[in-house]
Amino acid sequence: MIYSMTGYGRAEQTIGDKTFLVEVRSLNGKQFDLRLTIPALLKPYEFEVRNLLGEQLERGSVECIIYLKQNGAGKPVSINTDLVKAYYQPVSQLAQELNIGTDNILSTLLKLPEVIAPVTDVLSKDDYAKFEAILSTAIAHLTQHRLEEGKVMEADLLARIQQIEEQQATVATLEPLRRTKIKEGLVKVLEDNVGKENYDPNRLEQELIYYIEKIDISEEQVRLTNHCSYFKNILKGKEKSKGKKLSFILQEIGREINTTGSKAYDSQIQQAVIIMKDELEKAKEQVLNVL
Repeated sequence: MIYSMTGYGRAEQTIGDKTFLVEVRSLNGKQFDLRLTIPALLKPYEFEVRNLLGEQLERGSVECIIYLKQNGAGKPVSINTDLVKAYYQPVSQLAQELNIGTDNILSTLLKLPEVIAPVTDVLSKDDYAKFEAILSTAIAHLTQHRLEEGKVMEADLLARIQQIEEQQATVATLEPLRRTKIKEGLVKVLEDNVGKENYDPNRLEQELIYYIEKIDISEEQVRLTNHCSYFKNILKGKEKSKGKKLSFILQEIGREINTTGSKAYDSQIQQAVIIMKDELEKAKEQVLNVL
């Protein structure tokens, strides 16, 4: 079971006279990267919000936007009376100099900068606990989305590994024939150049054994089998975040495939290696989006 890093979650609920809407979306990323938009009401709890998102989502480029709608009465405001008094003297003096009435001076003063300011409201701890449940619901929806995408990705990755294993089986079938071809090719070269009677068959066998040992691919095939098996076991595991581990295993699989190709000296084995490389690259692209 694997999870995609791509997902979307949404939750909305009213707490008292406040309605919270939480939207969380994520894309693939090497680490956990969060962009958080939060109303002033929740600023004291920003650290807790970031921690909850980080613990639940683990990896990916995450954007979380929290909307707040105030229901019922308007937001309370405060009037800076000291600032109003400071403004009053020069404003009234200017009105007298310009012979302008001062009947509406109060409304004028109230429009001046920083005279009226909204009261900074802070969510209580009890209400924050309720909000945290809303946030957790949005995260749960995103996680479910990730899981659904992960099922599709898992099926694709298993198909890629199966194709590699099938080509590996083809290589195993061709390997004995390759040795025969190598021997027949060396014998033909010797016969054509020095004559059938002019070389030592025993020495040829010794040199042939040494040469075949140098291009032997049995160890690479054993390691490739083990890596593919380990990859499938990781896919089945219960661990939630496994993208990095799967990526490391694919690197090891690629190393064994490349070595097999460099030692092959056989056109049919090279064809199988090319198919394996193609499937491997597709698997690597898919794993980039695994949590």
